[in-house]
Amino acid sequence: MTNSPTILVFDSGLGGLTVLREVVAARPDAHYVYVADDAFFPYGHHSEDEIIARVVPLMGELIGRHSPDLVVIACNTASTLVLSHLRAAYSVAFVGTVPAIKPACAQSRTRRVSVLGTKGTVKREYTKALIRDFAQGCEVTLVGSPELASLAEAALGGSPISDEAILAELAPCFVGDASDASARTDTVVLACTHYPLLLDRMKKLAPWPVDWIDPAPAIARRVSDLLGPTTGGIAQSGAEMILTSNRVHGLSATLTPFFGGRAVA
Repeated sequence: MTNSPTILVFDSGLGGLTVLREVVAARPDAHYVYVADDAFFPYGHHSEDEIIARVVPLMGELIGRHSPDLVVIACNTASTLVLSHLRAAYSVAFVGTVPAIKPACAQSRTRRVSVLGTKGTVKREYTKALIRDFAQGCEVTLVGSPELASLAEAALGGSPISDEAILAELAPCFVGDASDASARTDTVVLACTHYPLLLDRMKKLAPWPVDWIDPAPAIARRVSDLLGPTTGGIAQSGAEMILTSNRVHGLSATLTPFFGGRAVA
């Protein structure tokens, strides 16, 4: 497997694992390095300038150490802020994660769409520009969740999370007449890669059924297109998990499914 590409997946924490899972399924021939910047998590607690000053040099160190063929920024906050800076600074190909407003508005039947993201993502001009360009007449509700990313991390680590805590973050997404399916939110954009970690519970807690838009499959298709044809095999090694805090994650059994069954170093 000497011709296997190396893909580096970067997030503020463990949410990017939901993107990694789709990319691994699309490119089983690749070696993977997953980097969680947990020393700076959550990014929503930092200013835009602080995030840029943090991520750009950190990415340079990671590229120098791992020589990836492609980098996935599996974080909406980092992508909307830092992607242009990264592309200007480094020659490696980058694939970002941005709120999937265009496909959500294209498919909504009631023309009521909610975007559930971190407070930083929903207030960003990048997100507002996506709405201006692609809302297609939809009423778009921006919901900045202060705690859902942290709840998802805690749940992945095995901590009990109450239904009430999740529903409190989720409830503002549901707008309109609950008794009239034609006059209420029918589509929710998951604008943080952490949120699909809780998707099964969110579906159960939702006051009515909606379509949940997860960008991970589209990101995986983009990665595969940029890398070109697969090498034809399955890389069984090269699955590495890095925490910028240097702490031991202790999640190997939990992480294995996200890495396509590979043992995680």
